[in-house]
Amino acid sequence: MSSDAAAEQAARPRRGLMLVLSSPSGAGKTTLTRLFTRDDPEVELSVSWTTRPPRAGEIDGADYTFVSPEAFAAHRGHGGFLEWAIVHDHFYGSPKAEVLSALESGRDVLFDIDWQGAQQLTNSAQADVVKVFVLPPSMAVLQARLQSRALDDPLIIKRRLSNAYAEISRWDGYDYVLVNDDLEACYQRLRSIVASERMRRQRQPWLPNFVAGLLSERD
Repeated sequence: MSSDAAAEQAARPRRGLMLVLSSPSGAGKTTLTRLFTRDDPEVELSVSWTTRPPRAGEIDGADYTFVSPEAFAAHRGHGGFLEWAIVHDHFYGSPKAEVLSALESGRDVLFDIDWQGAQQLTNSAQADVVKVFVLPPSMAVLQARLQSRALDDPLIIKRRLSNAYAEISRWDGYDYVLVNDDLEACYQRLRSIVASERMRRQRQPWLPNFVAGLLSERD
């Protein structure tokens, strides 16, 4: 960011947004999440807590915060999550304090969560939430992607495919829907959505005083 752009941003701060990306397993939301957080310094990932064991290569505190079911239940009992859900027999939750601090500071927080979590966020903070659902180009492609990852055994892949139909049926509860038939094109469409949403009047707290100043200049 140039010094002039940084000065303008400081003078005209905006409120951050909660960007929700949802999709069935294998449709591409995790890859899109990594691209966005790599390329855009104004976006940070909400690192979910989960009770599932880490997969090969996953880092505790970066990919997820891996906790016991008892620790998860205790944090939930104290109201520590913005949303939580059970996915494939494991608990997932988004920690509240870090997200709210980021929004107040004008940073965007990206959520890689399912439709249950998206609905909970909408219920608690609708004005801050932008929801995007990512679809595969076909179910055959989705199955091929799951199999090519070689992360799960065949029974788990079969269950993920079965769950995908239920997840896709929730598509109309989202603000935007993208078909991930070409990763780069899908990514650029996602960036366009975020750029537009950042400019919403409700996310520009400096505007009322600015407009009042313009109107006061009337002769």
